[in-house]
Amino acid sequence: MSSKLVPSDPAKVMVIRDMVPGTITTLSAPFWRFGLIKIGGRGTVVRLQNGTLAVFSPIALTPEVKTKLSTLGEVKYITALDIEHHIYLGPWHQAFPNAKVLGPEGLPEKRKKNGNEDVAFSHIFSKSKPVESVDADFDREFEWEYVPAHTNKEIAFHHKPTRTLIQADLLFNLPATEQFSKAGVSATSGILTKLFGAAMNTKGNVQKRVIWYGISAGDRLGFAKSVANIDKWDFERIVPCHGDVIESGGKEVFRKVFAWHLDLAKKQT
Repeated sequence: MSSKLVPSDPAKVMVIRDMVPGTITTLSAPFWRFGLIKIGGRGTVVRLQNGTLAVFSPIALTPEVKTKLSTLGEVKYITALDIEHHIYLGPWHQAFPNAKVLGPEGLPEKRKKNGNEDVAFSHIFSKSKPVESVDADFDREFEWEYVPAHTNKEIAFHHKPTRTLIQADLLFNLPATEQFSKAGVSATSGILTKLFGAAMNTKGNVQKRVIWYGISAGDRLGFAKSVANIDKWDFERIVPCHGDVIESGGKEVFRKVFAWHLDLAKKQT
């Protein structure tokens, strides 16, 4: 992991926030795409009703994070939400070896090729063999959709009790103000960050075009079907890995960004 991508002192710049006190905690930190563009990174911890923890897109496992986790419960699930959000899987798996590790198809092979730490995956999400169940406790609180048509092989989760959509690169909400709030630099500084931020926010319509013409171009119909499945969920909040949390009105934002895909899916029914 290059210091150009992630902070060398994550404990100093990470924001640990009880987004839904007693249930959802977010771990937000700086992250630079290609070492140049400020997009931020975020891990999400959900405390299930049985007291165990599900971690999505884990980021740096700092002493402060470990302390926070010890007050919440036992880590039972660790999920890489796509083939890009996995660089901290090794340390988390080492710290919590009994936790079930979830991820998309292609990730184990990618990690092996890259020389990453060996991690045993309990559940691999694939197009040919869908994951129907993780276990009774997890299934009771979450529903999920694997999006193989996304270039990064996305897995989106809906935590039903809090009406929260948790996802990685499906939707950005730049700028990453919370994630850079302790970094001592502006989340919007730099020409490349400004250009990328202008495209990957939820205020205008550029992100809709980026996803339509770029990210989903390889299998637009397959992507549309996955988006339509997610749209059926009753979520209000969206927690992205990149950019600020959408605390309310998430369904309306989702429908705005994916309007063309939702229309395409409707035409097929």
